[in-house]
Amino acid sequence: MNLSRRKFFTLAGASAAGTLAISPLEGLLARAALGQTTPTTTGYGPLLADPNGLLELPAGFQYRIISRTGDLMADGNPVPGAHDGMAAFPGPRNTTILVCNHELSNTSGTQVRVPNRYDPVSRGGTTNLVVGPNRQLIKQFATLGGTIRNCAGGPTPWGSWITCEENVSVPGSSDGSTQFHGYNFEVPASATGPVDPVPLIAMGRFNHEAIAVDPATGIVYQTEDSGSSLFYRFIPNVPGKLAEGGKLEALVIKGRPQSITNNRGANSGLYPIGQKFAVEWVEIPDPNPATDNVRVQGFTLGAAQFSRGEGIWYGNGELYFCCTNGGANSGGQVWRYNPRTEMIDLFVESPSRDVLDAPDNICVAPFGDLILCEDGGGDQYLRGVDTTGGLYNFARNALNGSEFCGACFSPDGNTMFVNVQSPGITLAIWGPWNSNRG
Repeated sequence: MNLSRRKFFTLAGASAAGTLAISPLEGLLARAALGQTTPTTTGYGPLLADPNGLLELPAGFQYRIISRTGDLMADGNPVPGAHDGMAAFPGPRNTTILVCNHELSNTSGTQVRVPNRYDPVSRGGTTNLVVGPNRQLIKQFATLGGTIRNCAGGPTPWGSWITCEENVSVPGSSDGSTQFHGYNFEVPASATGPVDPVPLIAMGRFNHEAIAVDPATGIVYQTEDSGSSLFYRFIPNVPGKLAEGGKLEALVIKGRPQSITNNRGANSGLYPIGQKFAVEWVEIPDPNPATDNVRVQGFTLGAAQFSRGEGIWYGNGELYFCCTNGGANSGGQVWRYNPRTEMIDLFVESPSRDVLDAPDNICVAPFGDLILCEDGGGDQYLRGVDTTGGLYNFARNALNGSEFCGACFSPDGNTMFVNVQSPGITLAIWGPWNSNRG
């Protein structure tokens, strides 16, 4: 499929105005509607053994390690570990700027070191990486510190990264926290050093996972990593200025209050693939509670539960979000929400863990395929979904059983960046992206 790079919105953050002409997930949906099983394809071909024992890729593809835990950064501190969500932004002189999360707890062995920590005892945060057009690291430095378990997040159309705390510790918690946690924080891609750690309180205090911004409205959609999580939207008072407050709401499926969407047990078959449901929204009365009850507030008002909301992606005027252990076999789901029509439907449900196992981070590639970072058991893969709905293996972690995280593409579309969470490695991958795939 020939597709202009202006026709899609990627996690590169360069533009939020583009669309995909064809969604790879539409192919999966069409096959499911015909009673067909999810197909597997050869993709770019078989994965080849890596003599370095790190990353198996198809023929013609190369990788380079651009950062790893313990390397010395430009600010004199070592690169922290537990690399997670990430996005790429255009920088000056054809550089790419990456903003990378570090999902560190208060007791982790490494930490993001900055002088102005949000919580002095907390070790998570973000680093920014400046990468040259030759895919060589120019510099890396800490940009946010003193947060906990910065898991995923998402880019904004105005050139910043929203990093999400997947933790709700409070002062006096057993982990020693001295501040309330469970917030989002904003990090500009253009930052040249540590930013002020300002919690975006109005966006809610819960186990945040990821966000995506609808560029047409400035509304921010949010996922929550919990077995009883909700799907949220934040309507800012001033679009593009999240710190100025706004309203937090949760999604309700019309006619099905307090619906549980995991399609398991007593809920089996309630949400067939492709069946569209109208939605409405309820306002969360207290988005900043002292206890972790935001999802309880919403559910009491009729909001739908989703099974461990994870990565979310905006494109083609719609939002796609993963539920890591949704589905009849707990192998995962991908949902689609259309903010223009206020309709939601289940797009993908894992038919087998051999085919799709716990989709987590998600992004769209310049050539039209989806890239899914799995976080399941056994071998860890980057899975592609092509425009016919075929699933293929693009990469395998040959080093260990750690998950891939933060897949995203450079603004020019030629390089994929991705993290291996442990021991904490950031990779650049390039090759014949536009070649025919089987």
